[in-house]
Amino acid sequence: MMDSAPAPTGIESTVDPLAGQPILRVERDGCRFTLLGTAHVSQASVDAVRALAERERFDAVAVELCEPRFRSLREPNQLAKLDLFRVVKEGKVGLVAANLALSAYQRRLAKQLGIEPGAEMRAAIEAAESEGKALWRIDRDVGTTLRRTYTAVGWWQRIKLMSGLLASLLVDEQVDADEIEKLKQGDMLESTFAEFASRSERLYGALIDERDRYMAARLREAAAREGSSEVLAVVGAGHLAGLSGYLRDSDEPPETTVSRLDALPPPGRWGTWIAIAIAALVIGGFAWGFARGVDVGTELLLVWVLATGGLGAIGCALAGGHPLSVIAAFLSSPLTPLHPLLSSGTVSALVEVTLRRPTVADFDRLKDDVGTVGGWWRNRVSRVLLNFFLTSTGTAIGVYIAGWRMLQALFD
Repeated sequence: MMDSAPAPTGIESTVDPLAGQPILRVERDGCRFTLLGTAHVSQASVDAVRALAERERFDAVAVELCEPRFRSLREPNQLAKLDLFRVVKEGKVGLVAANLALSAYQRRLAKQLGIEPGAEMRAAIEAAESEGKALWRIDRDVGTTLRRTYTAVGWWQRIKLMSGLLASLLVDEQVDADEIEKLKQGDMLESTFAEFASRSERLYGALIDERDRYMAARLREAAAREGSSEVLAVVGAGHLAGLSGYLRDSDEPPETTVSRLDALPPPGRWGTWIAIAIAALVIGGFAWGFARGVDVGTELLLVWVLATGGLGAIGCALAGGHPLSVIAAFLSSPLTPLHPLLSSGTVSALVEVTLRRPTVADFDRLKDDVGTVGGWWRNRVSRVLLNFFLTSTGTAIGVYIAGWRMLQALFD
């Protein structure tokens, strides 16, 4: 049931920090879990965390953080350790950009509201450490959540999700009152995608419901492992209903739940097959053109090279790429669409990061720079990410233009 601690008597405590705060108690397998629902942009939530930790005795404190988000909270300069060359080579540019989008959104909130989002989690961490209590990070890795969310929806919703992240990255404006109210009910991830999650059962499942299941399983798993009898869990208020339900009623072994929800979705075969089909059609188009005559085949080949190479190079140039990066984009763009595992953006970005190694100062300024449009071009780290996206986009447009010309030639 939901309750709050009684207000202490005395003149000094006329306002109880726990008054009206959402608190649920769930007993399972010999352990009582006290779930405190918080708002991620509220000083009242920070005060409630501190008050509850002081008034009651807990064996452990659990927070709605995964290990990367915990490290980011504890080490604000962690981005300085980022191996950008490896990020590009391993195809993790999208994940890094998504995290930067969330970071930019977070910093705008902090500037507007005067409180750093996640301050209540920091208060819970400090309370656990000051008392020498165990600290559990129970949320699923943000990268896994984003990947499962991305694969859970169709291509149109993916475009809307990516456009929403892009807006978070490039638009420097105040967060409106509606978004702040959503944050008071959920968390940073939910607020960013709340509009889409409310309209899509599959997106809601990957972004919110799966995390409720996951955190419930992690709480049960850790409590059993450490023999805890009293645990405080600090989570976003929007998770209280789902988390308490799964914590109370789930019959699946927690280890099984964690393993299942930690699994990354298999690579989509449709993308690979489409890439192979495009390569086959392009090569077939060249063969057909040359079969009709050297002039026709040469024209199609020239259109392909100029459209893909030219637009890929333009994309790289728009990203402020080094002249050699632009040349690399031009040379690779006609070839990479013929190979399903290659990307012109990867080639140009690797050249860019090799020629213009980001400095320590670039990493130090990264969170501030990505909050403005101009900052994306000033910072060498973010400029590499722009290089990847704009070069790839230019090449993709070139593929459609050249492909359309092939179809026209086919019916001439």
